[in-house]
Amino acid sequence: MRIGAEEEFHVLDVESGRLVPRADALLGRLGTTGATSGFTHEMQPSVVESNSRVHDTLDELFRDLTGTRRLLDAAASSLGLAVVAAGTVPLAHVSPGEVTPDPRYRRMADDYRRVADEQLICSAQIHVDIPDRDTAVRAMCLVSPWLPPLLALSASSPFWLGSDTGYASWRTVQWQRWPTAGPVGCYRSAADYDAAVAELIASGVVSDPGMIYYDVRPCAHQRTLELRICDACPRPETVALIAGLFRALVRDACDRLGREPAPRCDGHHEWLRAATWRAARSGLEGPLVDPATRRAAPAPVVLRRMLNRLRPSLEASGDWHTVRELLDAALHTGSAAHRLRRVAQQGDLLAGVDLLVSETRGARPREHPPRRHRTSPNPPHSYVGGERPHGRTAPSGSA
Repeated sequence: MRIGAEEEFHVLDVESGRLVPRADALLGRLGTTGATSGFTHEMQPSVVESNSRVHDTLDELFRDLTGTRRLLDAAASSLGLAVVAAGTVPLAHVSPGEVTPDPRYRRMADDYRRVADEQLICSAQIHVDIPDRDTAVRAMCLVSPWLPPLLALSASSPFWLGSDTGYASWRTVQWQRWPTAGPVGCYRSAADYDAAVAELIASGVVSDPGMIYYDVRPCAHQRTLELRICDACPRPETVALIAGLFRALVRDACDRLGREPAPRCDGHHEWLRAATWRAARSGLEGPLVDPATRRAAPAPVVLRRMLNRLRPSLEASGDWHTVRELLDAALHTGSAAHRLRRVAQQGDLLAGVDLLVSETRGARPREHPPRRHRTSPNPPHSYVGGERPHGRTAPSGSA
């Protein structure tokens, strides 16, 4: 099963650390190189999206992601800008109605108003090859319970408009305000799923299939299953880790469907939204809902159980050793949300921005940039989360 990734990047002014609507300038500087590398606009003019190539191995995907970051950083630096891969950035302001000039985006801004205005968030999306669309739709039911732990691994958005939200992934809270965001239901076939999507569009609540924002969905234009629950991740190692685990979940689901074309589902998915909230609140630094028991358990326990459950699928993809090392490193260093809080607590929000920029460029978690000694225009109100030691990096990189 081949894999690919889409990543969204915030565009910041390098001096103030603030989000700025200069995606057009950055894309223009990338020129033909950017176009052939798959860079594009998003709804907010402060966001650039990148699309990786399709790969067989996690090492290939990782090299692609790091190459993308180098291209973006070089282009941004020449304009006095910086790019950050994170769910949110600490310093931003809401500008009502300011969207990329595109008819679809303008309609969304008019229809959804404040929800669209506050779409100052970025995600990472993983695509995994799937044999056919029917298999993709049936697999969604099997992989969905295991998606909140992947969100916890990606959590990188504790700050919103200059203050600490108390959440590891505030992006998730923002994202779930859209009418079609969140856990997906179970469908017997692609025809059933497509009929449900058509019904949503006919209701007038959403305007096209691209606005089906479920945590996982069959891609509309490729034969892939698409993971959509995760924050954008400062470190490409985290993206590679999540990609490896998601590919294993999809492989495991396909294997199960091969043995039992219609696995049983109790139809009770209420707990999934609660599990997603729990992952968004705690990240890796608190409890998660264990999909096997539907009870609270420490995040490292849930993730190590998940790793062991997926070992046959990880070995079949050649990912077992890499994913195990990356997960060990991720649990040792903590979430990006935790690292950001720690630096902001020791310095200020600008120091936190510097950390995000530095990690997006490729710095290790322990290689914190020098703290800026300037007063942020919007100082943090509070910080939560305890101290954790910096950790070593695994041979294939740390998450």
